[in-house]
Amino acid sequence: MAEWLWVRTQQRVQPVSNIASTGIAGLDDILNGGLTPERLYLVEGTPGTGKTTLGLGFLLTGAAAGESGLYITLAETDVELRAVAATHGWSLDPITIFEMVPADGLGEDHEQTLLHPSEVELGETVRAIMAKVDELRPSRVIIDSLSELRLLAQSPVRYRRQILALKHFFSTRQCTVLVLDDKSASGSDLQLHSIAHGVISLEQTLSGFGAQRRRMHVVKMRGLRYRGGYHDFEIERGGLCVYPRLVATEHGVDHELRFVSTGSSELNALLGGGLVVGTATLLTGPAGVGKTTTTLQCVHAALQRGEKAAYFLFDERTPTLLARSAALGMHLQPFIANGQLALRAIDPAELSPGEFAAAVRRAVEEEAAGTIVIDSLNAYLQSMPSEQFLILQMHELLTYLGQRGVVTLLILGMHGVMGDVRADVDLSYLADTAVQLRYFEAFGEVRQAISVIKTRTARHERTIREFRIDTQGLFFGEPLAQFRGVLTGVPTFSGEGRSLLSSRTEALDERVGSAA
Repeated sequence: MAEWLWVRTQQRVQPVSNIASTGIAGLDDILNGGLTPERLYLVEGTPGTGKTTLGLGFLLTGAAAGESGLYITLAETDVELRAVAATHGWSLDPITIFEMVPADGLGEDHEQTLLHPSEVELGETVRAIMAKVDELRPSRVIIDSLSELRLLAQSPVRYRRQILALKHFFSTRQCTVLVLDDKSASGSDLQLHSIAHGVISLEQTLSGFGAQRRRMHVVKMRGLRYRGGYHDFEIERGGLCVYPRLVATEHGVDHELRFVSTGSSELNALLGGGLVVGTATLLTGPAGVGKTTTTLQCVHAALQRGEKAAYFLFDERTPTLLARSAALGMHLQPFIANGQLALRAIDPAELSPGEFAAAVRRAVEEEAAGTIVIDSLNAYLQSMPSEQFLILQMHELLTYLGQRGVVTLLILGMHGVMGDVRADVDLSYLADTAVQLRYFEAFGEVRQAISVIKTRTARHERTIREFRIDTQGLFFGEPLAQFRGVLTGVPTFSGEGRSLLSSRTEALDERVGSAA
């Protein structure tokens, strides 16, 4: 996925003018523009987290701006670095690669190697680095990696002195330096944190199933107001793609509070006038009760008004959803073809929460989607490390969508069919409107009921209505005034069956006759 830099609002701190871009739009956004030039920074992370890719991208970004770059490698060879660059479509010709270990370093004439833990070797290595910098006078420098210097130093005192000497040397040479560390030291190397002007930590985690997840956080950054916390990122062709953590208060815009139709006059009446822009509506119920169909009716109505929508599909296959909606008279394919509807199938095992939030932002800010659907939250829950984080993530996301004036529709499946029906997580308090769909049994048939539990924007209808899904979409009946316990799934009947919907054929005939 291509990287993009989001436009900052007036609530954000303005970027510093004299900065060094990292070449990663998302990381620059986190750092409020980039790094302060002519400082020494630490980038730490275990092997495979993307330190080398970040370093190469940093140098190539400087080269594109006319700044000379030097990559000092103590571990990888020139051939290996160029192979890494080739996987991203990069050429390293604009920068200089300096290998500290010559190809014949293991010969008989070189009994001492860089990996020999002696003070003499450490001094020689540091002096060689300084000499190369004085020779080339680069603007940007990468040292990969500090673990080799740590092995040569033997003691923390000697190691700290050498790093301080390097820091002082670079400060007099107008260099912006990134030193990479693979965190091979036992415990946390806080000495190095105190020396560096800024520290960026990269992490990689594995779950029981699915792809590995990568995230970063800025440990410290002197003189810059950065966005704290964890930020998801991926290593893709072209470098690192960082997804800054969503902070809803940074993206507020003014919008008019107004009602929009769901496409059904009966559903509009239940909701007290329809859906309200800038609000989130949660539809809950057991499997197959009609949550997705109800949502599709709302989306289809928005598309017919000429609005744009984005549908994030976690559970169902795209062809199945398109075929099912077409069978109900709601053809979505034409709207996908003309660009009004963005239908995206999401694999929760492969997508990080930060990447999903970034996809939602792109749909709203770049594609001007006025309606966002998440179907369903059950699958999205599986991509989060715990229920607590899901609630916090959804709180920021829904607040952001509300401030952008978006109609948000959320689907949450519940366990069970009748009786004690429960959900994986309770998100009803986050939604502005909660719609409950339930099964109930009457006269030997399994029927469906719908009710609006709450809405914060209007006086909604408090009745429980039966509804049915037919080839013309949703068809609503009269309030179930003669039933008790419909929401429990075990109702008690106290009247006549005339208040219930007739059979599918009779209902369709009635609808056609009334239309005529």
